[in-house]
Amino acid sequence: MVTDGDEYAKRTIELLTKEFGGRCISASQSNPTKLTGKKVVELIMQTPYDPVFVMFDDSGFIGEGSGEKALKYVATHKQIDVLGILAVASNTHHWEWARVDVSVDRNGNLTEYGVDKFGLPDGEIGRISGDTIYCLDDLNVPVIVGVGDIGKMCGNDEWERGSPITKKAIQLILERSGFYDEA
Repeated sequence: MVTDGDEYAKRTIELLTKEFGGRCISASQSNPTKLTGKKVVELIMQTPYDPVFVMFDDSGFIGEGSGEKALKYVATHKQIDVLGILAVASNTHHWEWARVDVSVDRNGNLTEYGVDKFGLPDGEIGRISGDTIYCLDDLNVPVIVGVGDIGKMCGNDEWERGSPITKKAIQLILERSGFYDEA
């Protein structure tokens, strides 16, 4: 699950999905999220293999927007096994934050601190600010990894370069969730 749904996120997640041998629900890309959680679950259930990547976005809305509503529905659905969440920072000025287990900064380093939209370590240990993350603390998921704005981070995560920061974050989720243990 990815808490970003803009065009940069879509290109990046589609690219990396191929590398990881998974499926991307490209229809989940929108800013803000247009699909309901129920529709996202239907699309996930149609995919022939795992892992499945889905994007959610509140488009800067403070509070529970359409992205968070859909994300919560999917994450708590009894037929869905969430491997982890890629929590994407945004400029919400610390109005909304969530716990992260680890973050990947814009240089590809793991940090116990949260990161900001630009991928720079933030002042808070284990916290990230964003617009589609407020509900994450209420979810029971194996791992939450924080990153800056997908496909950007001052050019360090451009999809033309293979989006190395987002790739590293996804690798962490797959490793720490036990996905490779089940394969």
